[in-house]
Amino acid sequence: MEILIPYFKAFILVPLTLLPIINPLAGAPVFMTTAGADDRNVKRLARQVALNCWVVLVVSMLIGTYVLELFGISLPIVRIAGGLLVAATAWRLLTSNDDDSVRAALAESPGTTSEAEIVRRSFFPITFPLTTGPGSIAAAIALGAQWPGTPTLYVAAAMVASAGALITALVIYLVYRNAARLLTRLGEIGTMVMTRLVAFILLCIGIEIMWAGWVELNQLPLR
Repeated sequence: MEILIPYFKAFILVPLTLLPIINPLAGAPVFMTTAGADDRNVKRLARQVALNCWVVLVVSMLIGTYVLELFGISLPIVRIAGGLLVAATAWRLLTSNDDDSVRAALAESPGTTSEAEIVRRSFFPITFPLTTGPGSIAAAIALGAQWPGTPTLYVAAAMVASAGALITALVIYLVYRNAARLLTRLGEIGTMVMTRLVAFILLCIGIEIMWAGWVELNQLPLR
């Protein structure tokens, strides 16, 4: 039983780390603008975005570290860069008045968006960069870098992390699928307060990631 405890912690760590960065509630208004009022399109788009996010996160955890090694980039640098991106995203959410370029582009013709266009937009801009942006990808790479090097343990860790990413994708699906109801219940003021609160927490997470990378970078020997 004690052997399973680290894997259980790893399983919980993935959604706890990624969901505050992803913050699907903040992307719900943009999602609804894209999907429109057709419930069938909302369901299909939510399912496709959740699948896209799961693939992006798992691929980042699996091969992200090797891509960094290929380009000679150290993990502390990724943590600093990822922390900066997370903090920048949080700051933009804190200071945003909901008229950024993505929202404006999607709001131009919400009623005339075809089903084919909705499918095309399931990746850009909904999946990337709105839901799984550079900050969440950097965090996923950092999670994958912590896996053990032994082949058997590596496969086990990858399976557990993939299951954790599946939970993350399921939460994204549920939030986007029920975005209209959630936003109606929260109301305009409630949505704004929730977005700002999560943005502040996200800003703290970004600074923490940056600080951890800086501390680790200072402990590395000079080349």
